[in-house]
Order: sequence, then structure tokens, then C-alpha cells
Amino acid sequence: MTSVSLDSRIPPSSNEATYKASGVDIAAGDALIEAIKPVVSKTNQQGVMGSLGGFGALFDLKAACFKDPILVSGTDGVGTKLMIAIETGLCENIGTDLVAMCVNDLIVQGAKPLFFLDYFATGKLEVNQAGKVIKSISAACQRSGCALIGGETAEMPGMYKDGHYDLAGFAVGAVERDMILPKAIQPGDKIIGLASSGVHSNGFSLVRSIVKQQNLSWDDIAPFDEDSMLGEALLTPTTLYVEPVLALQKAGLLHGAAHITGGGIVGNLPRILPKGIIATIDGESWPMPPVFSWLAQAGNIRTEEMLKVFNCGVGMILIVSDIAAVNAVLKDSDIQAYMIGRIGSNLDAESPPQVHFSDLPDFSFSPSSEL
Repeated sequence: MTSVSLDSRIPPSSNEATYKASGVDIAAGDALIEAIKPVVSKTNQQGVMGSLGGFGALFDLKAACFKDPILVSGTDGVGTKLMIAIETGLCENIGTDLVAMCVNDLIVQGAKPLFFLDYFATGKLEVNQAGKVIKSISAACQRSGCALIGGETAEMPGMYKDGHYDLAGFAVGAVERDMILPKAIQPGDKIIGLASSGVHSNGFSLVRSIVKQQNLSWDDIAPFDEDSMLGEALLTPTTLYVEPVLALQKAGLLHGAAHITGGGIVGNLPRILPKGIIATIDGESWPMPPVFSWLAQAGNIRTEEMLKVFNCGVGMILIVSDIAAVNAVLKDSDIQAYMIGRIGSNLDAESPPQVHFSDLPDFSFSPSSEL
């Protein structure tokens, strides 16, 4: 069959329509793929098949040495924290938030993150901006031991304002059938809190509202951190808890884990507790990060509301029985751990799980005299 060039069949026209003229630049998308290939290749793990750019991403569970694996999947975004990254132009770490919000949800079920896919949508693709975001996603995947195996970059003129973009992430992990969490949570177990790095990626609609009420700008000195600009401080990336949590899981020391996201401790901890269980938390057992104290005072937010909206300094909760063994595993971790409570039982064994605070956190705040 004789091949026919499309150019020879379509006569040239001074007003012909093109995809680029409508606002979508395929060449820019191709340039982005070439720009990110070197950093994405660094995330390759045992089990990854093929390379970036195919129609689908392949992963070989057998090659990853699983015997009786159960797949665990999750998807998330970074919420309106993204608005601060857009308005400040500081997008170098926002990919860490995206990855953390997904992989931290996998590990609480005992799953090792295997691979990650990202979705980056914008009105007009700016290769430099998108490249920084995806490079930060790649770096976070490396730290989480999972492969950035694929993704989608969507250029949609008219859908987003100039300079605006949106992010979503999709993570898949696997856990051996007999290692799925939670399991065997019982009265007498201890509750460990792993420190958060700050607000993480939940509650930013309230954060942004308070900043606006206080007539602050992102380039003002942060009222809670005199060494940082406000926007920079609030963009502190979400902590990746993969390494310490999976180390404890491998050692057989975890009975359960809860990722403390929107809903706070009171909303997330009950999700892993069996019926008839009461978790008692000492709200004064860990140091309150200044950002939360400032938010509570500046926004005149009740303690109960703070605990429902924010992580309040605890980004991951672990249920364990052997504190000494846990401390031995965590001794080299750069994430601070605190004993924050205990597991008890309700007289009614069929009652829904409950979370009680023996003492509420202290959100008192004293601004620096230099501010």
C-alpha cells in the first residue's frame, strides 16, 4: 500500500486551526518527559518493567520477592496547600507532600509502597515549573523506596488560571497476607506518636483564612518562626514515615498504625481500633509545634476544633506492646517518637471504639519579642 503524507492532503491555510494555537503545546509535553527521565530513572525498583513513556506501567510482584501478596492502593492530593505553593512560586517541595499523603496511607496497613503515578494538570504547561514539581515527586519516591512508574501531564486551556496547576497522586503497595495491619490490638498496648513536621497537607483552607484575617503576606516573617518567611514555613513538606514504620512492621512489633490527616487524632485513630476499645491520649505528652499554637490563638480556635482539623504535632500513631524493642528499632530514626497514651477496654465489648484525652494539649503561644 502506498503511504500518503498528511501534509500533501491538507492544503496550507493562513487561518488553519492547530492544537498549539488552541493552547495545547505537545512539544512542551515532550520536552518535560525528556527533562524528567533522568530523575525518574533513579526511582526504579526491583519489579519495575519497561520505561517511562509507555501506554501503561508494568510491575512484576514475583520479581519483588513477594510470596502471598495483597495489593493495597491509595490516591490523594495536597489540598489548598497547593495555593500557597502557586502564590509564592515555591514548588520545589510540594511533590513530597503528594507522595507522603499517599504512601503514608499504605504503610498503616503494613504495605510496602511499590510504585507511584502522578497527575499534573494545568492551563498552560510551563516546563520549568512542572519539572520542579515532578523532580520533588521523584525525590520523595526514592526516599519511600517506591518507583515513579508513570503519570499524566494534562494541559487544559481555560480550565485553570495562568500559573495555576493541580496535583493528584496514586500509590500501590503490597503486604504479605499474614502481615496486614491492624491486628491484635488489645488492652494494655501502648500508643506511640511520631512527630509531624508541621501542618502537613490538611486544614489549609482554615490556615489561609487565618492568614487573610491577620492581614499577613506570604513573604512576611512567620509569627511562629522568626527564621522563615510565612509562606516558606507553611510549605514545610509532609513527613515521610515509610522507613520507621516498615522497620517496625518487619520486626513484628506493630499492632496498628494510623496516619493523622484531616480529622486529626480523634478522627483517624478510631479507624484502626476494634469494638470495645478505648484509646486514652495524654495531650501534654508531646511538645506542641509553634505553628499550631499560633493558629489556635490567631484564629481563636477552640481546642476541640484544633484536634478535629489538624495533626497538632503527631503525624503518625503506632500501637505497640513492647516499648523497649520499639525504641531499639527507632533509635537511629530522625523522626522523634513519644509515648502518648494507652489502649484500654470498654465495659461494653460491642461499643464503637473511642478516643479520650486525659489531658488536653496546651496551645498557649508567646510571639517572639523581635516580631
